[in-house]
This record gives sequence, C-alpha cells and structure tokens, in this order.
Amino acid sequence: MMTKPAIGGTAPIPVEVKAGQTYWWCSCGQSKNQPFCDGSHQGSPFLPMEWTADADRKAFFCTCKQTAKSPLCDGSHKNI
Repeated sequence: MMTKPAIGGTAPIPVEVKAGQTYWWCSCGQSKNQPFCDGSHQGSPFLPMEWTADADRKAFFCTCKQTAKSPLCDGSHKNI
C-alpha cells in the first residue's frame, strides 16, 4: 500500500480558475488528469483535496505532490 504519493509530474500546471468554483486536486499522484482527481486513489489512503478559488486568476497546481502549500506549487519539484 502506498504511504507516499506518486509523483504525478515535475512541474506545476497553470490553470485559469474562476472565483467561487471548486476544484478537486489529486493528492495520490496517480490521476491521468493531473492536477485533478480522476478516481485513481481508490483503494489507497489518499483522498482528493477540495480547493475553492478565491478570485479569477491563474493558479499553479502542484503535480509532484511534495508541496507544503497543497494544492498549489511551492517549488518543491525543484528538489526531486
């Protein structure tokens, strides 16, 4: 059983988000729809993370799953 998330990518994915809209970030790293959940976490200890945009803007979602600012990138991918 996974105890650490898989690395879903090595760079953040920029997404134009809309204020008030909810997004479900993949926390397991297995989703084929990075950075968002596609249900691949089933049977693992990981669950998708709910995130609601605070403004219309470009958000940089983490794909390496090492960020301390989930679901957004904090540059942790530079250390893997």
